[in-house]
Amino acid sequence: MIRNWLKNIGPGPLVAAAFIGPGTVTLCTLAGVGFGYALLWAMLLSIIATVVLQEMAARLGIISQKGLSEIIRSEIKNPVLKTLAIILVLSAIVIGNAAYEAGNISGGVLGLETIVGNPNITIGAFSINALSIIIGIVAFVLLFIGNYKVLERVLVSLVILMSIAFLITAIITKPDISEIIKGAFIPKFPMDSMLTIIGLIGTTVVPYNLFLHAALVKEKWQAKEDLKYARKDTIIAVVLGGLVSMCIIISAASIQTQDINNAADLAKGLEPLFGSFAKYFLAIGLFAAGITSAITAPLAAAYVASGCLVWNANMQSKKFRAVWMFILAIGVISSSSGLKSIEIIQFAQVANGVLLPVIAGFLIWIMNKSAILGTYSNTIKQNIFGFLILGISILLSVATLNKVFHLNLF
Repeated sequence: MIRNWLKNIGPGPLVAAAFIGPGTVTLCTLAGVGFGYALLWAMLLSIIATVVLQEMAARLGIISQKGLSEIIRSEIKNPVLKTLAIILVLSAIVIGNAAYEAGNISGGVLGLETIVGNPNITIGAFSINALSIIIGIVAFVLLFIGNYKVLERVLVSLVILMSIAFLITAIITKPDISEIIKGAFIPKFPMDSMLTIIGLIGTTVVPYNLFLHAALVKEKWQAKEDLKYARKDTIIAVVLGGLVSMCIIISAASIQTQDINNAADLAKGLEPLFGSFAKYFLAIGLFAAGITSAITAPLAAAYVASGCLVWNANMQSKKFRAVWMFILAIGVISSSSGLKSIEIIQFAQVANGVLLPVIAGFLIWIMNKSAILGTYSNTIKQNIFGFLILGISILLSVATLNKVFHLNLF
């Protein structure tokens, strides 16, 4: 059974690798430190939402043999709406991923620094972090090879490494199982927790993953009969990714101090309680989370740009490579030099927050078009789940705008 699943493994682990980045690790850490196990239910809800939407994206990719951005371009007939949709998608995914790429690489660096120290290179007045450049080179080589199978195997290995690292870290903290079950299945809203709840959902239900998944399933499967493999692949990978996020929350809940701001602080906080082993396991997990997201973010941006601008979505085409090289370069430069482009990241938050309900709504609309999907269009049950998630994504959008523009809506 395991051998059969490994043989039919697809883009699911890449989707998991994409949503478990350093931002997710940091947010889950803050959720655990601030609210203990109380917000585990929000992560469980986000896992269900992600499975539903990613299954739709995978089904669309296999049945239509087109990417989501290609279908957006072809199905929106009004030229004004089509132009606005393309601008919004390109802004959120391409520019947004460029803004987040520095965080992805920096997260990988934080993990490595725990193990090997901080090897900075000083050139005149500039100090450059060598680890950022090393991670950038590794990501560049894997993307430049342009072989989906190679990329898949590397990312699957890193996701497994990350999963084991965070799982062991959580086990070392000796959590209370009954409290974990209560936190996962009994929704609670502690004071000042609303933005954290919305954030946990927002870091898991990621707009660019819908584009990435629809584009990548075509690399693995072409026959409608393969849909069952795609569904298993999606469910197993997303659930595994969600469990990793839950393990981070559980690990952070064991920390007694509130003076924890990110995953690096979590590693330090675990050390006096459980020795240096927990610190190293967490460092390995953080490194894997950073480098996997550093690879998938440029890849997703390249697929989106290719679909929106009617380019050849071939991993070895010059235009495709130019997009991911741009994203990766921005991330390496920002991370290695310590630049923090707050305005760009805020723009990315707004664009992604606005984009999620738009894309979720468009995806549900498309999934009900028999002209595209035939008998594989959405069932009533799938639509009910889809519209519930659409409502959550609208709430997420409002919360994102509230956070960035300080509207005091919550």
